[in-house]
Amino acid sequence: MNTCVFCAIAAGQAPAVIVREWPDALAIRPRTGGVNDGHVFVLPRVHVQDAGTDPDVTAAVMRRAAELMAELPAANLITSKGDAATQSVLHLHVHVVPRQADDDLPLPWTPQHAACAACAAAQNGATS
Repeated sequence: MNTCVFCAIAAGQAPAVIVREWPDALAIRPRTGGVNDGHVFVLPRVHVQDAGTDPDVTAAVMRRAAELMAELPAANLITSKGDAATQSVLHLHVHVVPRQADDDLPLPWTPQHAACAACAAAQNGATS
């Protein structure tokens, strides 16, 4: 997979901030910095398109993500499959997102998301 950025990172051919390495996976920081300071991606060293492609590889990646989550008091574990689920890189990756009670991080199923949507609607109505 010459065009897969995560394969290139796993092969040491593309830059990344590596947080943790295992024989079967890597934990890296998102290039954009992520949604908070501790946000990381856990990805397999082999190319697997998504969590539904190879259950054994997915299980290994989840195990590595769980190791990172064990060090945190609270966190979200998120992965996506396909465009409709917002998968933007077609290489399995799991987001480990540390959380705090007052972090106001809006995920689609949280009260913060509803509040952000209401604010956006109010702003759009005020500018229309």
